Amino acid sequence: MPKAFQNVFIVDNKIVRYRCYKGLFQARYRKNGFSVEVASRTYEGMKQKFIEKMQITFEVTPSAPKESPGDVLFSTYGNEWLSVKKQTTKPSTYAEYERIFKLNLEPQFGHLKLSQITRPMVQKFLFKYVEEEKFRTAEKLKLQLTCIFDMAADEFNLISPMKKIVLPYHQAKKGSALTKEEELRLIEYCRKKKDDVSSALLVLLYFGLRQSELASIRIIDNKYLECETSKVRLGRNRLFRKIPITPVAKRIVSLIDFEAAKNVNLVKLKSAFRRFMPSHHPHELRYTFITRCKEAGVNPEVVMLWDGHTQDSDARTSKVDRGYTDYSEEYLLAEAEKVNYSL
Repeated sequence: MPKAFQNVFIVDNKIVRYRCYKGLFQARYRKNGFSVEVASRTYEGMKQKFIEKMQITFEVTPSAPKESPGDVLFSTYGNEWLSVKKQTTKPSTYAEYERIFKLNLEPQFGHLKLSQITRPMVQKFLFKYVEEEKFRTAEKLKLQLTCIFDMAADEFNLISPMKKIVLPYHQAKKGSALTKEEELRLIEYCRKKKDDVSSALLVLLYFGLRQSELASIRIIDNKYLECETSKVRLGRNRLFRKIPITPVAKRIVSLIDFEAAKNVNLVKLKSAFRRFMPSHHPHELRYTFITRCKEAGVNPEVVMLWDGHTQDSDARTSKVDRGYTDYSEEYLLAEAEKVNYSL
């Protein structure tokens, strides 16, 4: 299935993908030996053609009249939406969608029919989280509700209660790099502990990894640490990146058990780090690595290669230029040698 077929609708419990290409709405369903493909100038025309062709292909009798929004429980439709996301998102992303739905949305709205859920009802629900200063949770809930009702609006010609929902502006708290004094304190902490958590913390600090990338690490030729980049959408090619062992990292590498770091429990890691440095989050170790590299004068484009970012305001060249650039190993290792600061 081409990547352009990203939109979906549901017919008789079958998830059908469609796209709009050169003015035509095109739908395809290929599974278990069946193949149904239609096109139309309008979305409704495409959907009607698909239903008619599907009835012939699957040799089924016409389905019962379409349910109205008044007949469908939010719980039922929300779980249908989750079944679509399970097949179109990464497992970790789906797990978060499912957690939010089961913990927050289903208990609140699950017993109600779609037509019973009103804008004031949703607004009051979201403001409850705002009043508790759970701004990020409120934003996630609003996003998920909007996605669910957007799909329902297509299915049932329903006016979404999310259209005029508002949340107050909230400036997300930005993390900060460790000071060099804090960095030195962390090294001494890890020197004393010398366990899976301490090893993982040093990997995060001196290679700039995301916590979710620890499980994929391996050392190559005693020159690089390789990991699989976790921020890649479902269906895209897996992306591996190599981070050189810088002079600073070489001075502490004897404290790292890479196999232990690879298998660390992330909940245990986060808890231990927050106890040791209550004002910081483990993700700020990644901030520290990126900051130290830039302070040392490493080419910002090279820092992007090492940290797995696609956007960086410090990298002045265009995406096209970066796509055509293939740095030599000698150059990358020379840039790594710049990261040689003292504590």
